[in-house]
Amino acid sequence: MEGRPVRESIAEYAEVAMPTDANPLGSMLGGRIMHLVDLTAALAAMRHTRTPVVTASVDSMTFLHPVRIGQLVTLKASVNRVFRTSMEIGVKVWVEDIMSGDVKHTSSAYLTFVALDREGNRIAVPPVIPETDDERRRYQAAGERRAYRLEMREKARSRH
Repeated sequence: MEGRPVRESIAEYAEVAMPTDANPLGSMLGGRIMHLVDLTAALAAMRHTRTPVVTASVDSMTFLHPVRIGQLVTLKASVNRVFRTSMEIGVKVWVEDIMSGDVKHTSSAYLTFVALDREGNRIAVPPVIPETDDERRRYQAAGERRAYRLEMREKARSRH
């Protein structure tokens, strides 16, 4: 199976935080941001595989800065590493005050997606080819995170 460069998987998404997205404090709901993270990650995964994909896991998310109503939230995602039927997608979220131009990194997340055939069965994913130093660093770190995820999954199974 021929590999594909990371750059071919890049997905970007942006939208203005609207009043219907607000919590009582006037900030975008964390769940709405999580939804956008999942959506943007899925786009990157589908760009890489050219098949349907499903979310298998989401690592923890930290919200560093609130997204206020009227601000622009921008997300960028790409494939960090491919395993056999799964892949890790990294997503970074920024908030921009459109009036001042001030931009802040507000969240990052790592999601694992699985590629599926038309019957819903797992299928092999084409390898990803990291080309830059940053992509190679993310590729290496994704392997370490996967080892940790698998270890945690085994611990959870042994408790039940």
